[in-house]
Amino acid sequence: HSIMRKLKVLIIDDEPIAQDILEAYVTKVPELELIAKCDNAIEAYKFMQEEKIDLMFLDIQMPEINGVDFLKTLKDKPKVVFTTAYSEYAIEGYDLDVIDYLLKPISFERFLKSVHKVCDLVKLEEGHEETYHLSKDYIFLKDGHEQIKVFLDDILYCEGLKDYVQVYLKDGKKIVTLCTMKSMEEEILSAKNFLRIHRSYIINLEKVVSVIGNNFKINGQIIGVGKSYVDKVKAYVKF
Repeated sequence: HSIMRKLKVLIIDDEPIAQDILEAYVTKVPELELIAKCDNAIEAYKFMQEEKIDLMFLDIQMPEINGVDFLKTLKDKPKVVFTTAYSEYAIEGYDLDVIDYLLKPISFERFLKSVHKVCDLVKLEEGHEETYHLSKDYIFLKDGHEQIKVFLDDILYCEGLKDYVQVYLKDGKKIVTLCTMKSMEEEILSAKNFLRIHRSYIINLEKVVSVIGNNFKINGQIIGVGKSYVDKVKAYVKF
């Protein structure tokens, strides 16, 4: 992939907690560089006189000048993602050519979607050839109250259990995370080695020890290919 420069990020929000959450998210994404956090539009405006910002996470409800009015005053606008606790602002946001609109409380997955959109746009504008994917060699899995960093290479396979997905890791550990198979699939299938072979299973092809008929053996576990997945799997793997 053509290396993309880091995008300079400004967070503008009058709530310290909201600032901290966004800061934590920005620091997890290697393609972003946090330049500053501002409590209000005036502070942000001063800052933008001195430093070119690529991406602004802008809270709408702020004292003195709200995010919408602030944005209207800017001539040279960076990419903007609105953050707000109220959904009725969405429509107004898009008139201002805002890239995305995040409703608080903001999840990391939803935040990443916005970042993908921004990166794809920057890429188009700056003429990078390939579509831009965040360099995914790890993901964060929610386990209780913490987000655990898991390297994709350590994942053997994932098993869907109703509202949860159980992720089996190579050191014998497993993490049960609250999400659907669909969202897990979206999260890790951008990595080339993963393949969904069953309604309930996504496997890491690099970890397959042997294939017996329509069954994959990974770490002593036999996982069968679901009927509706056979053709898709055959395109990848010669049975």
